[in-house]
Amino acid sequence: MALSKDDILNAIAEMSVMEVVELVEAMEEKFNVSAAAAVAAAPAAAGGEAAAAEEQTEFDVVLTGAGEKKVNVIKAVRELTGLGLKEAKEMVDSAPSTVKEAASKDDAEAAKKKLEEAGASVELK
Repeated sequence: MALSKDDILNAIAEMSVMEVVELVEAMEEKFNVSAAAAVAAAPAAAGGEAAAAEEQTEFDVVLTGAGEKKVNVIKAVRELTGLGLKEAKEMVDSAPSTVKEAASKDDAEAAKKKLEEAGASVELK
């Protein structure tokens, strides 16, 4: 017997936050997807052609590689994001990863410059 959407939602509502986090991670692994990417893609898809005609005002700063000076890149990521050492290291190790989301053009360019000076390869999206 298949479960309905309501059955699934009710089961999730009864879970603790940690159980929901584990469920999301398990779903990401099973279906080889990222929940963050799906959330970010939804507004872009909703915009349609009108969004394509407008000039882009918000940029994502994406770290594509750490380069040879990984320690300097970790320091730059910590400075830009306010993350702790462990989280910044995980972000750098799991490149490509988004360092900043929905940043203004000036902020995104400054972040890109700082990361590139530290030895990282960076893209603006």
